[in-house]
Amino acid sequence: MKSFRDKRRDNRPHPSAKGAADVSRPRPVPARTDAQPRDRHEAKMDDRSEPKPAPRVLARRDGVLPAEHLPVILEVAPNADYALLDSGAGQKLEQYGPYRIVRPEGQAIWQKALPAKDWERADAIFTGDTDEEGIGRWRFPRTPLGETWPMKHDGIDYLGRFTSFRHVGVFPEQASHWDHMAGLIAAAKRPVKVLNLFGYTGLASLVAARAGAEVTHVDASKKAIGWARENQERAGLGSKPIRWIVDDAVKFAEREERRGSRYDIILFDPPAYGRGPKGEVWQLFEDLPDLTDLCRAILTPKPLAVVLTAYSIRASFFAIHALMRDTFAGMGGKIESGELIIREKSAGRALSTSLFSRWVA
Repeated sequence: MKSFRDKRRDNRPHPSAKGAADVSRPRPVPARTDAQPRDRHEAKMDDRSEPKPAPRVLARRDGVLPAEHLPVILEVAPNADYALLDSGAGQKLEQYGPYRIVRPEGQAIWQKALPAKDWERADAIFTGDTDEEGIGRWRFPRTPLGETWPMKHDGIDYLGRFTSFRHVGVFPEQASHWDHMAGLIAAAKRPVKVLNLFGYTGLASLVAARAGAEVTHVDASKKAIGWARENQERAGLGSKPIRWIVDDAVKFAEREERRGSRYDIILFDPPAYGRGPKGEVWQLFEDLPDLTDLCRAILTPKPLAVVLTAYSIRASFFAIHALMRDTFAGMGGKIESGELIIREKSAGRALSTSLFSRWVA
């Protein structure tokens, strides 16, 4: 599906959102991807060469439900690479590497803690349409800045980018998932295969590859894949085994099931609404059960984890928790569900960004 991460931060489902069916988070739905030619790191799938699969029939599984742990609040604190400096009055003030950035934030319904002079020191301010669906522009009150700038995450170099949908190419709150995944890969003491659906600009894929995994990264946006590959080279990880695939996430997973391809860790981060490269439509509440079931079907016999993150939906994490727990019945392990938050530097308030649920073996 076309990458709509730029618009997906709104808490309301929007049928016109950029993240329609990959609605692949500028950060862009089930497959955040457009197709490119195959080389040693990339494959293009052609639907015309394969029969269309029969509709997936879902039935509740009879096995013992996994253990559960909830609510789990995964927190990202201010650090040298990124900090939420302050928030309030529908805005947030962030530090991305060398730059201070002001962006709209609908959940910041409290008042700003820092004085106006600190906000006025911003290097870039997103203006224009404040709705996630709307295209806006960046204003540079101090010095005109280029489209991209160098950034780091835990020693991994990548490019930040000012996009017309307010996003900058990274979702810092995901760092909690990345650290957890890297720990699982290191502790496995064996080859690990990771599938990153709706992979966007690739930081999760780079973290997994650096930790020693073989990675398949899928996104419906060709532009996002190009940006991700650029980040791979910038990070000095060009020799790491990452396949960059422009495709619809659901269709790719269906093919992998038919081919017998299997993964030890699967990350999927679908949009609320999306449209794929061939017009496929993704509606989260309608299509998420199928995709979750598909993810279980393409796990290895000894899998490590499946991580679901949900943005821009009006629901409790209990909804995706129940879905994940039912889907992984009979698998053992544990389902952990809750919210991803960013801890503010100024007053210590927590800004919730998304819901998540993950199965861990």
